[in-house]
Amino acid sequence: MDKIGVAVVGTGFGQQIHLPGFAHHHRTEVVAIHNRNLEKAKTIASTHHIPYAFDQLDEILALDEVDAVSISTPPFLHYEMGKKVIEAGKHLLLEKPMNLNANETKSLYHLAQEKNVIVTTDFEFRFVPAWQLLAEYLAQDYVGKIRLIKIDWMVASRANPDRAWNWYSRKDKGGGVLGAVGSHAFDYINWLLGSVKRLCGYLSCAITYRPDPMDNNRLKPVDADDTCLVMLELADGTPCQMTLSSVTYNGRGHWLEIYGEKGTLILGSSNLKDYVHGFRLMAAQSGESLQEIEIPKRLDFPQVFPDGRLAPFIRVVNRWVEAIDTHQSLTPSLREGVYSQLLMDITHQSHERHCWVDVPDLDTFLR
Repeated sequence: MDKIGVAVVGTGFGQQIHLPGFAHHHRTEVVAIHNRNLEKAKTIASTHHIPYAFDQLDEILALDEVDAVSISTPPFLHYEMGKKVIEAGKHLLLEKPMNLNANETKSLYHLAQEKNVIVTTDFEFRFVPAWQLLAEYLAQDYVGKIRLIKIDWMVASRANPDRAWNWYSRKDKGGGVLGAVGSHAFDYINWLLGSVKRLCGYLSCAITYRPDPMDNNRLKPVDADDTCLVMLELADGTPCQMTLSSVTYNGRGHWLEIYGEKGTLILGSSNLKDYVHGFRLMAAQSGESLQEIEIPKRLDFPQVFPDGRLAPFIRVVNRWVEAIDTHQSLTPSLREGVYSQLLMDITHQSHERHCWVDVPDLDTFLR
């Protein structure tokens, strides 16, 4: 089958993961690169033998060689860029968080349907073997009726107050730990455990100033959250507690605990440097001791890489390619992106109102 020509827009995460991911996949070929600095775009293109480099998205979208576009720019740029890509009839792979709010994501969702364009979202935990095994155990009703869900995702990535100020420090630009990792957590809650009936959120910012290296390291104000606490009630009444923080030295890492009437499932990793490597699944039914469950080879990645993010991203690309080939929207699509963004919006609303907020049904919201 023919190669799919891909343009990569965004050269931070895009250069670290998207470029090698598309190079590794047998059906994709990066044919263009975008950076707002044209010289930087040309340098990256030369290094990776990419034919085209531009600082204007319109020039990339005008290329016949470009069939699809991946966007991994900061979230405040996603809506306008995503809209241009879809209107040009190009397929889209969109990084999380999707946009600045769920209405923007909803607008892109309807536009993609109108233009018959495939949009896939990079919710890579759906493609990590340990998480896939957890999904199988839940589908087999291993724990029975769930009594409590507990999520801790506590890392030290921004614990150092000397880390540079940038868009991530600004709430109005989509920065903060809720968007960075809460977007993933809200997606896997929906995937593994079902929809949310209501939630109550609290956001805080521990480090309120950071140095801006672009302005002689002058201290600039930070208003994006670096810690987020959320209580959720799922549609079936199950209680869920979630703690997210990017400023916890020696934080416990990323753990999902599921306690049910018949047993317990615990999935977690203490790796603070790589958010994919290191996951272990432990299980026990009532009266038993927790035992680590071996991941079956059928779920293993065909190849692993020093950066744990690359292998699941390649699986996301595979799903994107399959959706493009079959002209079908496959999970995780922009529909799942809308729901994740909606839950983030409601968390902000809850924090501002100091109360529980009901979550609308997704189909109702999308109308």
